[in-house]
Amino acid sequence: MKQYPRTVLHQSVVIDRIVSLYYFEFAKDFVFPGEEHDFWEFLYIDKGEVAVRADETLHLLKQGSIIFHKPNEFHSIYANRVVAPNLIVMSFECHSDMMKMFENKIIRLGDEERNLLAEIVREGMNAFHFPFRIPLQRRADAPVGSEQLIKLYLETFLLRLLRKEQSRRTTGESVPVPLSSTAKENKEAQMVRDIISYLEGRLGSKLSLAEMSETLHMSKTKLKELFKRRTGYSLMEYFGQLRIDRAKSYIREESANFTEIADRLGFSSVHYFSKAFKKTTGMSPTEYAKSVKARVPVGKI
Repeated sequence: MKQYPRTVLHQSVVIDRIVSLYYFEFAKDFVFPGEEHDFWEFLYIDKGEVAVRADETLHLLKQGSIIFHKPNEFHSIYANRVVAPNLIVMSFECHSDMMKMFENKIIRLGDEERNLLAEIVREGMNAFHFPFRIPLQRRADAPVGSEQLIKLYLETFLLRLLRKEQSRRTTGESVPVPLSSTAKENKEAQMVRDIISYLEGRLGSKLSLAEMSETLHMSKTKLKELFKRRTGYSLMEYFGQLRIDRAKSYIREESANFTEIADRLGFSSVHYFSKAFKKTTGMSPTEYAKSVKARVPVGKI
């Protein structure tokens, strides 16, 4: 039998162990006094802004930014007392030399990187009991390959950021991709952003597909199909989730009582608001308020 040579694939970033994975919804006055550890960690700002201290340097991070903390770097977090922030925090072991490119780096993520982060969190929920704890608790009903997908998504996420950083260093701009594909992708992404912006501006009123179609100059069919394809949600599902997300922010920021929140968000009564809130979150507004307050004093990431 003829022997064929094998090619061992070179791996620039290898991750075999993760320490923690969190998606936090903090109160507006959250303070994490700080820690240091012998593994990597990144912090992504999904909503709002926070002040982050890395050793002796203080950074103000806004929505869409990610910061990497290298091993043994002391770091702490402070909310701005105005907006309740949402954060993704993940820590892991990685001894690849390429990770040095992330030292002292703050990076703005694009749509594709944010999608990869979402996949990491989604597979984390598939693989481990949520809310996540240290050590992570494996689910007995986890789908096949969940933990491996976390590894693959995380390595892909890091490699994409490394390529972006490497490209900036050598050429000062990102690596080009075919114009037709890029133009179409950007156009559709902008359409979705316009739709979301429209939805966010009408959280206190009843949603009218006809009015949205006229305002955004898109047919109702195109609106529904494009949004479903790009987000995985129907317009009504997403609109309902936006209203509950806004309600959660109001509760965390303590800016209104439940009756006022229901009125602000266009619910016919506080009873209907409470019912919709519990259906979406699994908790009543009162239970959610208590859970946030209970989580903040712990201050441990």
